[in-house]
Amino acid sequence: MMKIGFIGTGVMGTGMIKNLLKAGFEVTVYNRTKAHAQEALNSGAKWLETPAAVTAVSDVVITIVGFPADVEEVYFGDHGIFSAAHGGQTLIDMTTSSPSLAKKIAETGNAKEIGVLDAPVSGGDVGAAKGTLTIMVGGDQATFAAVQPIFKAMGTSITRFGGAGQGQNAKMANQIMVAGTMTGMIESLEYAKKAGIDLSQMIETINGGAAANWSMTNYGPRILKDDFKPGFAAKHFLKDLRIALNSADEMGIELPATKVAKELYEKMTDELHLGDLGTQGLIKVYEDK
Repeated sequence: MMKIGFIGTGVMGTGMIKNLLKAGFEVTVYNRTKAHAQEALNSGAKWLETPAAVTAVSDVVITIVGFPADVEEVYFGDHGIFSAAHGGQTLIDMTTSSPSLAKKIAETGNAKEIGVLDAPVSGGDVGAAKGTLTIMVGGDQATFAAVQPIFKAMGTSITRFGGAGQGQNAKMANQIMVAGTMTGMIESLEYAKKAGIDLSQMIETINGGAAANWSMTNYGPRILKDDFKPGFAAKHFLKDLRIALNSADEMGIELPATKVAKELYEKMTDELHLGDLGTQGLIKVYEDK
């Protein structure tokens, strides 16, 4: 059985680690704040003090951290993955990050005969906990095939979209869609509330018809309970939208609706300082008006 190193034990990482352990993999973890790794350690994961130390004892190293700058540090820092990685290993970055950084990691890995995949995920905390994530992959076909047992322990929809960076590009397309469903959900509930419609009935009706969507199914009921715990933090979604729009600019395409979503999440995160709430906390932007 492959030995797995896992760097990043946040809400997503912890659920993914638990499913890898359930599948019988030996998992060694590192997180910037050790206290946040406690749930993973309680579930049977082992701890080491640096990304390099984790890499040294692993066949496959998985990373899922916060921002592209964190990815850069984890891979290229003084005690980063590449300071200890060697030929024959596989590195999988599951952070939603920039396609250009994914290509840089792959080029560095390829020069050392290390397999590299970019494999961002969708499905939030629910998917991470249940092992039903959607995994979007870029990288070499043979490397992708070799780690299928690992992906299958964490996800149910696993698709390779092409070479390095294409997993990240697929995730950007996914996040552009999510941006539309999140703003649509919030404005639908705001409208129904103002019109005096029972919101529970409205959610049930929407999800029984053509407007049915994941955001309304999973986040609508949380909003009704004033549950804004982060299945996916708004500050991270804002990061994704910025990456998507930067990449769109590089490709010379306009995404006006996504720009509006980014501006709304900027208000939530930068002006109202609510970026640690879940993405469903966007409703507070409307309440603030």
